[in-house]
Amino acid sequence: MSIRELQRCNDAAGISSGDTTLWPSLARTESAHAGFSRAWTSCGAFEWVALGYLLLSSAMIFVFSKHLLHPWKLIGAQAIVAIFIFLLCSVGERAIERAQLEGVKLSTRFWRFWRCWYPHLFFLFCFEELAYLVHLVNPNWQDAKLIAFDHWMFGVHPAVWLERFATPVRNDFIQLAYLTYFVYLLVLGGILYFKKEWHAYWSVMTYSAVAYAIGYLIASVFPIESPWFAMVGMWHGELHGGPFTATVNFIEHFGRVRGAAFPSEHVAGSVAALWGAWRFRRWLFWVMLPLIAAMCVSTVWGRYHYVADIFGGMVTGTLGYMIGSRIVERCGAVASEQRSVIA
Repeated sequence: MSIRELQRCNDAAGISSGDTTLWPSLARTESAHAGFSRAWTSCGAFEWVALGYLLLSSAMIFVFSKHLLHPWKLIGAQAIVAIFIFLLCSVGERAIERAQLEGVKLSTRFWRFWRCWYPHLFFLFCFEELAYLVHLVNPNWQDAKLIAFDHWMFGVHPAVWLERFATPVRNDFIQLAYLTYFVYLLVLGGILYFKKEWHAYWSVMTYSAVAYAIGYLIASVFPIESPWFAMVGMWHGELHGGPFTATVNFIEHFGRVRGAAFPSEHVAGSVAALWGAWRFRRWLFWVMLPLIAAMCVSTVWGRYHYVADIFGGMVTGTLGYMIGSRIVERCGAVASEQRSVIA
């Protein structure tokens, strides 16, 4: 008989003999098991993509730790994020179960909101973390390769060539186009959220998660710092404009990551959302298409990306949709999508 079987027999004997000292430990064990089981079963396709990325990224950090200053801090941060995801899923599932018994309350809607919208915070965390991971594998910038590619394709350096058309009014218009990136997933997700189309909502989030994850991993092995840094000195001056230019400059000043330019995560995320609109809101697809095209131009105009970055973002965004669709089919968009109690 194994040690585990002996322990099980002893526990059973203790309970049958009236030894209540075992009950609290059994209750705690069962409660912990129930909590973990709740968190596990409440994870949908998005969570498995997010947790898979964190696991793979942590493994890469461990393997290439000699290239990093504080690898264990990065692994610890990722572990905390993974725990947060499990806890939020568990709490959200518990809120659904309570709503089934007591009806929908303000707390139910509160946890549903954060359960649905935390992916945006996850994307932000992963992007900002790339500032520490861009030289994870390769210590040298690879911009020369993309500069050569752009020049081979166009015969000029696109960002430098576009400078001749720059005026304050044009700059501000182009920067407005650049800012539209931040609303594509919010608008599409917001429509699906308020319409309570949970399968569609989490499908779109999963497409984006896959697209971003592919981009993050590529950026970790192929570091590109962007024309803003690599081609400094080739410009004739700064791009001046109005309020939209000032807004972008503010965002870039406090949120810019040096590196992680290839593939363009702006383009990848936008294209993934565009495919989601094509599938679930076809009219919105046609609204977004010209805006995203202008946004792609703005990334080169503003000296944030090479044209090669744009092509890379289009590919990874499309892969996000294709692979994400398969994952949703296999895992389900969200484990509790069939529950209508919070509808």
